[in-house]
Amino acid sequence: MEKILVLCTGNSCRSQMVHAYMEKYLGDKVKVYSAGVEIHGVNPRVVKVMAEDGIDISHHTSNNVSEYDNESFDYVITVCDHAREVCPYFPKTKKMLHHSFHDPATAWGKEEDVLKVFREVRDEIKAYCLEFQKKYDTAAEVR
Repeated sequence: MEKILVLCTGNSCRSQMVHAYMEKYLGDKVKVYSAGVEIHGVNPRVVKVMAEDGIDISHHTSNNVSEYDNESFDYVITVCDHAREVCPYFPKTKKMLHHSFHDPATAWGKEEDVLKVFREVRDEIKAYCLEFQKKYDTAAEVR
């Protein structure tokens, strides 16, 4: 089973969503982990917008990347520029990927306006993960 680490700044929003969608779309083909270069806690708005899409992440925790120092990963995916810049080196990683998603935690205003930003980022992440799954499955056919 291949292992994926999703890395973000605080492991509170974007990495949590990618983690959940990778688990949903890749199922038992992979083991997914997520972490941050800092720990900010899982954002309750992320829990809410993921639940709207039928995914319960209320059990997720916010983890620091240092917890995985002794792990090897097949994929390390950074989902923000800051995490990419300070990402620790994982010597056994087969593939490093990067896609910078807007940080929904920076949204402000009325609650419904803020939730709209969270939903937009969620939908962008969902599309990214579906595309990853297609490429992953195609590559698996070649392996």
